[in-house]
Amino acid sequence: MDSVPYGADVRARLWRGGTKDGGRYAVKVSGGGTPAGLIVAAHLAERGVPGVAAPVRTRDGRLYAERDGVRLSVVPWVSDLRALDGPMSEAHWRAYGELLAAVHAVPVTGELERLLPGGGDAYPSILAASRDVAGRLRDQADSGDPLVADLAARWAANADRVSALLAGVERLAAHRSGSAVVCHGDPHLGNLLLGPDSQVWLIDWDDAVLAPRECDLMFVVGGVLAFAPITPGQERAVLAGYGAVGIDAARLAWFLAVRALDDFSDWTRQALDPSASPDDRATAGRIVRGLVSPVGLVTLADVALRELDGRR
Repeated sequence: MDSVPYGADVRARLWRGGTKDGGRYAVKVSGGGTPAGLIVAAHLAERGVPGVAAPVRTRDGRLYAERDGVRLSVVPWVSDLRALDGPMSEAHWRAYGELLAAVHAVPVTGELERLLPGGGDAYPSILAASRDVAGRLRDQADSGDPLVADLAARWAANADRVSALLAGVERLAAHRSGSAVVCHGDPHLGNLLLGPDSQVWLIDWDDAVLAPRECDLMFVVGGVLAFAPITPGQERAVLAGYGAVGIDAARLAWFLAVRALDDFSDWTRQALDPSASPDDRATAGRIVRGLVSPVGLVTLADVALRELDGRR
């Protein structure tokens, strides 16, 4: 088996394995979270949603094997090409929209209601984490660690934006409610695989939630798809595949702001972690810099809130 270096979950490891008859599989070991993502993927695949690979069941019919709190799952390896590595054709963008629409159209069963958290439910802890990180970095500008000093400078330079995001999330919290559908929760290009004939697959369902469709569509409508803004032409292609839908601007801005704060504080914490390797800390630091760039998620979320205020 070959180790696969993708993914931000430090509690999981992924390999690409093969069988004697040429079959290829994603083999994942996880020491955290829940099996909800596997259950959701199986549920969607069984209902004919295209672009969702069902986990391979164990000999006794389970979706995963578990021992001492460690979970092992096997899923067909459907493609070597991530959308993040591109290129995506217009047909791929349209198929991506069709896939999201098919996921959102699946009826929410009682099992899914019991299994999946609500999208955005964790926002109070995200606000607290953001304030905690800001406090930790407030007096670190003269740190002897260049990375810490750089992070402190980034947070200081964006203090007004962070404050605006915090206030916006609290002010618009009531807008997160709405008709809930099954959402992937993290459908960026790193979780989208490409195939021939415009085929796409959405993988890694560990963050699946029940939420208004804006929870996923924030990655398309004025949002960001894995460190690069989506272009107007790409957005049109996705929405052409998704179909006509009324999008609530306040709800969209709320989900975008929550995600921006979560990413900004979480990647900063990873960069500050003294137990992490220098390479991992450096990677986290680069991601933080990207988040506050002119096309980064923190910037886009701030713009979305300002535009929303301008319409009121």
